[in-house]
Amino acid sequence: MLDDLALFVSIVDRGSLQAAARHANLPPATLTRRLQKLETALGCQLLLRSARSLKPTPEGQLYYEQCRPLLTALAQTTATLDDDLNQVKGTLRVLAPLNLSRGLLAPAYASFMATWPEIRLELLLSNRNEDVWRHGADLAIRVGQQDDPKLRQRRLGVIGIVLVASPAYVAAHGMPAHPRDLAAHRLLVASPISTWRFTSPDGKETIEMQPDAQCEVNDIEMAAALAEAGQGLLYCPRTLCHRALEAGQLVRALPDWRTPQRPIYAVWPQQQLPRKVRTLLEHLAEFAAANPLLQDYPDAPASSLAHPHTV
Repeated sequence: MLDDLALFVSIVDRGSLQAAARHANLPPATLTRRLQKLETALGCQLLLRSARSLKPTPEGQLYYEQCRPLLTALAQTTATLDDDLNQVKGTLRVLAPLNLSRGLLAPAYASFMATWPEIRLELLLSNRNEDVWRHGADLAIRVGQQDDPKLRQRRLGVIGIVLVASPAYVAAHGMPAHPRDLAAHRLLVASPISTWRFTSPDGKETIEMQPDAQCEVNDIEMAAALAEAGQGLLYCPRTLCHRALEAGQLVRALPDWRTPQRPIYAVWPQQQLPRKVRTLLEHLAEFAAANPLLQDYPDAPASSLAHPHTV
């Protein structure tokens, strides 16, 4: 009915059915049929038509005067909304993991802000999966498989897991040769990575364990600091400990045993993404694709672990 109303207003504005039909790129007969449909729905005649003239009836004139401003306001609102959806500006709210954001992803956010200065970026950082709907977020970065059917998703990359210890710890306690040897070691456990998995070099043996922790902490950076201080072995994301490994502050334990990779996803609630959200999504995807720490690496096992042994 709204389209038919717009056609009626166009007929009055242009003074003839033919002019309105040309403007709408419709056959005059189609326009006449839709006008009759609108009159039937309203229960009154809107236009007086003759071979030489066309003018609104009193009811049609009243209807025109009341509806034309509404259509103009609707067109202006639609244009404003279209502008908001298709320009990279305004507020963009993102939920993201704390450790990953202030570490590996910090340069991605910085370069995005430098490239798009009209964006006001709101980063809500937490190592918990906060509710996208409750926070009114445009986008969320999450680690691990995503099973919420209400959220759309895009895989950005993967985070490899490694077992590490400091050289001082290895000198004092030795290096484990098999995952079962870990029972005799001091272990640091950082949630949410409370289950440790290892697959043998030949792929024939997979061990899954719930480690008996010397220290359990809910912040992975704190756990990494304890590992660097020689307090135990830590099952740790490569993204967090790669600098310490490169500097020799940490060394890998059980390097021949393969460990899982945890996927990173961007998730969002909207079916149609505004351009500002699409722009950030593409920016993060390009950043991840260019970063070796977020790519598959050869010594990682398949994501599904068949028939693990529990230790």
